[in-house]
Amino acid sequence: MDVFSRTFLPASSEAGIPMPTVSRHMPVFRRCVEPDDATVLVTRAHRPDRPLANDFLLLLTYRRLVITQESRIFKRLRLHLNTELRHLANITWHPDPRLSAIELAATAIDGIRERFWIHAGHPKQVWHLDALFSHIFRPRVAQQRSHEQIGFSDHLVRV
Repeated sequence: MDVFSRTFLPASSEAGIPMPTVSRHMPVFRRCVEPDDATVLVTRAHRPDRPLANDFLLLLTYRRLVITQESRIFKRLRLHLNTELRHLANITWHPDPRLSAIELAATAIDGIRERFWIHAGHPKQVWHLDALFSHIFRPRVAQQRSHEQIGFSDHLVRV
């Protein structure tokens, strides 16, 4: 069993995602993720601007973010987003322990701002997700800011 399978199944179980749902989404995720990439998070997500729209299943690994969309009635799957983390910009997340949820937003390489609402179920789980996102995205955000500052200072020196 490869690293992805060994980590995906426990993560989906921890998120409380039923096995039929996991089975439907697994072929799509399998095509998008390398076998040696470990799963960090699997969770259901919704769009904050369209709460009654289709369900999304978010898969976060150390290298990729893959989001699938499933229609509510016919259970049809569609790949919504498949990108490497290094291709995401302006990554933000806002925990709300009162609502037991966290909002994750990022700009994809095509310039479209993606926003997702993740219901955690319990306030402690919100802080767990916050720590998880900090672990995955904080080094990337800091690195991106340092590159912007270096580029900006180089521009000032050349002028």
